[in-house]
Amino acid sequence: MSEKQSGGKALAGAALAYLEAHSAEKFSLEEMSKALFVNGSHLLRTFRRLTGMTLLECHHKIRCEKAKKLLAESDLTISEIGEAVGFVSSSHFSHIFRKCEGCTPREFRSLHRAASPEKPEDRQLRS
Repeated sequence: MSEKQSGGKALAGAALAYLEAHSAEKFSLEEMSKALFVNGSHLLRTFRRLTGMTLLECHHKIRCEKAKKLLAESDLTISEIGEAVGFVSSSHFSHIFRKCEGCTPREFRSLHRAASPEKPEDRQLRS
């Protein structure tokens, strides 16, 4: 592997770590490139070449993964979950979630909750 390739992989890894750590914040290429000490255009090209997705697509994917966990495991409203993962409006959250997952957050919650087995202690509470 050439030095250029290993540097690109290191940059893509650092970018991914940055996106994970700052997923609830508004995406800013300028802030990200400053934090990683690299030119923004170079960062965009390198990340896309190595991952097959743009930084913004990856940012949305990370947010959607976090939202899926909350949709499945919490009783927060769809709006609260969208806000918790960093979306400003619930309509934008629903739009991006549908684009990433192929269904709306409400549909995902319904499907996931219907598929999850009931815990024995839940049945005892209803008796």
